Amino acid sequence: MASVFSSPGFDFSNTARNSFLSEKGIPLPKATSTGTTIVGCLFKDGIVLGADTRATEGPIVADKNCEKIHYITENIRCCGAGTAADTEFTTAMISSNMELHGLSTGRKPRVVTAMTMLKQYLFRYQGQVGAALVLGGVDATGPHLFTIHPHGSTDKLPYVTMGSGSLAAMAVFERGWRAGMTREEALSLVTAAISAGIFNDLGSGSNVDACVITAQGTEELRNFVKPNERVEKERRYTFRRGTTAWKTENIRDLVVSESVKVVGGDEMDTS
Repeated sequence: MASVFSSPGFDFSNTARNSFLSEKGIPLPKATSTGTTIVGCLFKDGIVLGADTRATEGPIVADKNCEKIHYITENIRCCGAGTAADTEFTTAMISSNMELHGLSTGRKPRVVTAMTMLKQYLFRYQGQVGAALVLGGVDATGPHLFTIHPHGSTDKLPYVTMGSGSLAAMAVFERGWRAGMTREEALSLVTAAISAGIFNDLGSGSNVDACVITAQGTEELRNFVKPNERVEKERRYTFRRGTTAWKTENIRDLVVSESVKVVGGDEMDTS
C-alpha cells in the first residue's frame, strides 16, 4: 500500500500526467509571469513599501511609469504584482469596502481587516484573479506587513518581497535588514531592494516608487529614484537629403470627381 506521506526529495509524480496530456494534444499549463518587484519592510516607527514602475505586455514594455502602490485607507497601502487590471480593481474594491466598514463601526479600520477581506476575495477565485499583493499599514495595534498570494494564502513577516524580481530583492533584505532601523535606513534598503529587481529582472524596470507609513501619517514618494532616465545619445544618426537615390516615383491623385444625377419624381407635399 502506498504511503499517504510524500517521500523526501523531488517529486516527479506529475510526469505521467503531463505525458498523458501531451499525447492527447492538450497544452500543459504555463506559469504566470508576475513581471514586477514589490517589497515592504518594518522599521522603528512604521512601514516602508516600495515598487518598480514597469508594466509589460509579454515582451513589450507597455508603461514605463506605472503606479503600483495603491491606496486602501489613509494609513494603509497595498503594492500589486501580476495582472495590472486585477491588482487595480481588487485594491479599489477593498478600499471601498474598508471605507464602508469604518463608517459602520465608527472606528479607524485595521490592517488585519484589509488583509482578511483581500484573502477571502482571492481565495474565492482560486488564483484566477492574478493579484499578488504586499499590504502594509499602521493602526491602533502598531505597524503590520502582509503578503497575499493570488490563491489567498498570507504571510506576516518583518520584510517581504513579491513579483518576478522578488528573489533579487529578498537577497538585499536578507543581507541588510535589521530590527529597529531608522526611516532613512529602511528607505535606503527598500530602494536598494527595488533596484536589485530592476537591474536583475527583465519584467521589472524604470523608476523606484516608495511609501512611508507611520502613526503620524503617510508619505508617498512617487519616482523617488530614477536610475533609468534617458540621456542624450553620444552621436546623432541623421542623414543629409539625397543620400538615398530614388528608384521610381509614382504620384497618385487623391481628388475624386463625382457627378450628381437628379432623379425626377413627385415631391412631398408639406403644405
